[in-house]
Amino acid sequence: MRETVMMADLSWTRFAEKVSENVTVFIPVGATEQHGPHMGLGVDVIIPTAICEGVARNINGLVAPAIPYGYKSQPRSGGGQTFPGTVSLELHTLTLVVRDVIIGLGRSGIRRIVIACGHFENVWPCIEAIDLALRDLLRDGIDGMTVLRLEYWDHVRRETHDRLFPEGFPGTELEHAALLETSMILKLRPDIVDMSKVPSDGPAQFPAYDRYPKVAGYLPPSGVLAPADRATAGQGQWLLDDHIEQVTKAVREGFAE
Repeated sequence: MRETVMMADLSWTRFAEKVSENVTVFIPVGATEQHGPHMGLGVDVIIPTAICEGVARNINGLVAPAIPYGYKSQPRSGGGQTFPGTVSLELHTLTLVVRDVIIGLGRSGIRRIVIACGHFENVWPCIEAIDLALRDLLRDGIDGMTVLRLEYWDHVRRETHDRLFPEGFPGTELEHAALLETSMILKLRPDIVDMSKVPSDGPAQFPAYDRYPKVAGYLPPSGVLAPADRATAGQGQWLLDDHIEQVTKAVREGFAE
């Protein structure tokens, strides 16, 4: 039987053995957020966890339990906070959670960590968390830690985007709950996708600025920012293959001596 790469499935003694092997630990940082009427709320956890699992198998790494809540959903990248089921953390709360997980792993002897964002809004809280964790570990006499931060959507071949979007890629932000995410979830968790409920009220038309308080009218009522009707599991496989291959390459490069 193939040994698990999921940290939560290991005993503490087996984890200690992995620490002695200088294992790399991946931390998926996701969200519980609306992804239209056709998909479940856990998309931003499922996708980065699956990619981390694939990369961990390639490099003999481990995947820590995902953080299932993210920073506040924003209209131009996630639809916003008004949708039932979108449960988010304050920026400082998420920052401290990620910081504490990094510190806990560091105190356990881990020296190589990958923070894998699965939610667009998590980027800056994760950056701050890494900075605080490294500062606090060094203060406690723990050095030699290296942390990589990446967003899986940056790691895809141009040829794949061209196949998916022959008329031009609209951009990562507008792909919320659209073709890319829907295709990958059709591959990973078809049981939480109902293609008969894919909406046709998009794409979103946002101005090139944010206004506070938020103004109604720019966001499609479904919360889906771009078309998802062409999504297929086959296309999801293209994307997952790219993400795992490209992230594996990035991690090996990032931790090269």
